Amino acid sequence: MPTVYLETYGCQMNVADSELMLGKLAAAGYSHTEDPAGADVILVNTCAVRDNAEQRVLGRLGELKGHMGPNTVLGVTGCMAQRLGPRLMDAESRVSLVVGPDAYRSLPELIEGARRGERTTATDFDLEEHYDDFQARRFEGVKAWIPVQRGCDYRCTYCIVPYTRGAERSRALDDVVRETREVVEQGLTEVVLLGQTVNSWNDGTRDFGELLRAVGAVDGIKRVRFTSPHPNDFTDSVIAAMAEVPEVCEHVHLPVQSGSDAMLKRMLRRYGRAEYLECVERMRAAIPGLSVTTDIIVGFPGETDADAEETLSLAREVGFDDAFTFKFSPREGTPATRMPPELTVASEDVDRRYTELVTVVRSIARSRNFQRLGERREVLVEKVARRGGDLQARSRDFRTVMVPAESASIGDYLFVELTGTTGFTFTGTPVAQRAALPVAG
Repeated sequence: MPTVYLETYGCQMNVADSELMLGKLAAAGYSHTEDPAGADVILVNTCAVRDNAEQRVLGRLGELKGHMGPNTVLGVTGCMAQRLGPRLMDAESRVSLVVGPDAYRSLPELIEGARRGERTTATDFDLEEHYDDFQARRFEGVKAWIPVQRGCDYRCTYCIVPYTRGAERSRALDDVVRETREVVEQGLTEVVLLGQTVNSWNDGTRDFGELLRAVGAVDGIKRVRFTSPHPNDFTDSVIAAMAEVPEVCEHVHLPVQSGSDAMLKRMLRRYGRAEYLECVERMRAAIPGLSVTTDIIVGFPGETDADAEETLSLAREVGFDDAFTFKFSPREGTPATRMPPELTVASEDVDRRYTELVTVVRSIARSRNFQRLGERREVLVEKVARRGGDLQARSRDFRTVMVPAESASIGDYLFVELTGTTGFTFTGTPVAQRAALPVAG
């Protein structure tokens, strides 16, 4: 059997797409290998959200050439492939395949063409493609990533996603439920519903709240998560489903990007600071103990020290449990790159504001985590920890908890008392029986 090696960069949607690609290639007679050396096919599934992600891929392509034999096919897939198209082949002469996110159905045929010496770019959008008939080769072990929506219609001024993923489209509810049942048959009990703005999902007759209820009702499913939502699409129906469906976990990743109304308007986020805070308040009122994480951009064009301070004050007011923080990265073709040059924020100001933001976010997270010591949580053991010989587990509210290796196996659920913390991860001591879980502050 010919072998294929695949590396994945970027978001959870890329992880799900990699699983789809491996499943498609397995059905076509390819065997997956964990070692690029000697592989017949090497694929790099890429992200285009920030420039440094693309630079990492270009550097990695140079490294992977050292593992290639004379007949090895080297291909680039995903958002970077969609964005750059044939320019990738110009940059890397050994790349013979450039395949966008809507062309994975043709991957076996494209690879066969490349093995005959053809160099091909496949980056047309297909707004009907959901890969519903693919059998994913899942490699996460304890959870299943299930794409329910592709593309995005919001067109925030900084974001490349509408140009690499196309317009928004949703899968049919019945297809999502069918895949969820298949996941259970494979022995998995946690699913993560994926979409660029996942809570705007609508199959024409039903909304995201109804999807959460349908997936949570699948026999054998214990946990339902979703990412990434948009603040504008948390309707009463969606929040009610989050509160009422026991399988939906008490965590939401809710990107805010900035705490300044001026910046939010320039980003075209379509909500203001007050609307974001009101959204958080509605969810916390409905879902006791809800954990809230977010994304924040520093140094967007025109950002002032006053704007940055508004972001810090919003972080303090919400009390985020964690935040992914980013320095603004201009992406070719997005409206943000056409803003007046005088709006560019000096790099030293970006660095200073980024440091201040990270300090505030970490301080909030540490304080909240120390307050949780002594609480009890149900955790799902996900993998072996990188250090110390423990197992790494995850609570329903998305806390990382280290548990003794002898206490469980990967895929097990157990109840633990949070007995220690670094400020960011916890150590958990297994408890003999289920106890009432305290409401987190």
